[in-house]
Amino acid sequence: MIEFENLNKLNEPFYKKYQESFNETLKSGWFILGNKVRQFENNFARYCGTNHCVGLASGLDALILALKALDIPGGSEIIVPSNTFIATIIAVLRCDLVPVLVEPDIQTYNIAPENIEAAITPNTKAIIAVHLYGKLCDMEAIISLAGKNNLYVIEDCAQAHGASQKGRKAGAFGIINAFSFYPTKNLGALGDAGAITTSNEELCKKIEILRNYGSEVKYYNDIVGYNSRLDEIQAGFLSVKLRSLDLINNHKRSLANIYLNELKSDFIKPHVHPDFYDVYHIFNVRHEKRDRLKEFLLKHDIQTEIHYPISPNKQKVMNSILTKAEFPVSEKIHETTLSLPISFYHTENEIYKVIEVMNKF
Repeated sequence: MIEFENLNKLNEPFYKKYQESFNETLKSGWFILGNKVRQFENNFARYCGTNHCVGLASGLDALILALKALDIPGGSEIIVPSNTFIATIIAVLRCDLVPVLVEPDIQTYNIAPENIEAAITPNTKAIIAVHLYGKLCDMEAIISLAGKNNLYVIEDCAQAHGASQKGRKAGAFGIINAFSFYPTKNLGALGDAGAITTSNEELCKKIEILRNYGSEVKYYNDIVGYNSRLDEIQAGFLSVKLRSLDLINNHKRSLANIYLNELKSDFIKPHVHPDFYDVYHIFNVRHEKRDRLKEFLLKHDIQTEIHYPISPNKQKVMNSILTKAEFPVSEKIHETTLSLPISFYHTENEIYKVIEVMNKF
């Protein structure tokens, strides 16, 4: 069986260093907001090309606290892609803001800048650019559009650790940006974890206070905050894996190139552009007979996944929220997309086997 993902195999190369880091934390007796967290924050900020990183409990918390830190008035509109993972929309709703869904580019699956402009109203305050599958949105176009309309830009980088546009990495474009370190990510923890990156010192300080009960000085609470702190143990694990992130990304890119070169043209493959360094958190293809293809592969001992089977506008939670119910581009993507095996532990021979079977479909 060629598994879609196996977290044991994925993390096996790091076990020795994980154990060393865990032992250091255990012996230190300091488990919350200690040296491991500060070390990871400094290293990850440097990696992304930003001045600051603040470790948080999850990617969802990172999005919520990013919006909270900007002090956006309740009821304001936030533009999000219509095919994003639901967490992006949940964050907007949790902040008493209004998600405005905008269709993606059918080639890149990322929010289309030309569609953003038509969605801007006097009540629009921000754009959340979600980098799906490991490919950056067209951030140059989005930043330009936001500047003309006095809008904040927030990056949702949950699937794009190390991805870049013209050499500038995910997490370095927006005013404040959110990362998830869910275990399956290219930079994944061994549990839930997240962070924000920013080069704005004031926003960094706000997030540090928000994540810790609204407190800057222990037992003195200035604002209504949260308990959302990157765990000291997870920070240590992330620091271990961060040192190999470029290796992980390069391996996944090499496997992606095999797919791109060898899969027959029946399958709609990811769009490639020389300005974009894609890290293939997910390698998706599209096919009109997606469900039959998935079943065919499973019969040949190849596991796949669907990211995601239901478009946000079709989710029950959105029934009373959306004024517009039709998002044909998003729905088409969700109906036809299939994610293929492309983990750090997968070998070239396994990918060639997947291709051999797929090309017989």
